[in-house]
Amino acid sequence: MDTIIVTGGAGYIGSHTIIELLTKTNFNVVSIDNFSNSTVKSYARIKEITNKTFETINIDLCDNDRLKTELSKIKNIIGIIHFAAYKSVPESVANPTLYYYNNLNSLNNLLKFAHDQKIKHFIFSSSCSVYGNADELPVTEKTPLKSAESPYGHTKQIGEDIINYVCKTNSDFNAVILRYFNPVGAHPSGKIGEFPLNRPNNLVPIITQTAVGKNSLTVFGNDFDTRDGSCIRDYIHVSDIADAHVKALNYLIDGENKKNVSLFNLGTGNGVSVIEAITSFEKVSGKKLNYAIGGRREGDVVAIFANNNLAKTELKWAPQFSIDDMMLSAWKWQLNLLEEN
Repeated sequence: MDTIIVTGGAGYIGSHTIIELLTKTNFNVVSIDNFSNSTVKSYARIKEITNKTFETINIDLCDNDRLKTELSKIKNIIGIIHFAAYKSVPESVANPTLYYYNNLNSLNNLLKFAHDQKIKHFIFSSSCSVYGNADELPVTEKTPLKSAESPYGHTKQIGEDIINYVCKTNSDFNAVILRYFNPVGAHPSGKIGEFPLNRPNNLVPIITQTAVGKNSLTVFGNDFDTRDGSCIRDYIHVSDIADAHVKALNYLIDGENKKNVSLFNLGTGNGVSVIEAITSFEKVSGKKLNYAIGGRREGDVVAIFANNNLAKTELKWAPQFSIDDMMLSAWKWQLNLLEEN
């Protein structure tokens, strides 16, 4: 049976993608995670949802010797889906060298392993942060990249460059780069979702934790040049993101890619402000949130949302969940977490 490696498989998007792989394909799945920003409980949740088993390996991808030793034991690897990376904008601003070391060394080690083992297919988890403060919205895949607003975003720009150069020198190696916008929500079952180990930096888990009295909510800036003064983002359901990875993998395996590096935006195409996202949550949950207005946060882009026409055309992919669906699924997950504890 052909095998797909998923790095960061215990993490937020990785775990949802494993669910899609187990339920929609016949691949053998191997998850790699060192739980630096995830929990081993994710694996039990995946198995409960899918009623299927998969192999797991606990390694740090920056440990190249151990990576080669452990992965060389796995048979019939035909593709790698690479999620594993640090992803906090504020943390990257505070500790840039950590982000450059972890995000780029792990990628380089995986690409070298793929080359040595003649693994042909690679999917890279990139980000809309590569666009910086774009001059025109919505952004397309051809929108010029501006200076990244954070070291995190810069590591994604560099990662994309590395993959492009690798593909130029190896015509048998095929990659898809997926630029996510803002993944939110939880699996429709409510049994798995975003699970930050420390105080979250992302909006939606802060919202849901605030609603149950475990956090406080601050809107960072209400004086941006937007319709209500708060930042605008393209929020997209995590299950839509996961579905796109399965479609991207099949796109490569079936030889549908016209060149050996393909790039796609993954967003809904709709910009939603921070305050509008809060309002949506209040509507679907019936909870009124008390939140404060704070100053702008370093590293934040003012507004970003996607043109997703290329992904629709080439990958035959389209988002299925609305902002209300996203908020409701996140709330269902938060309530399930309360029951667990």
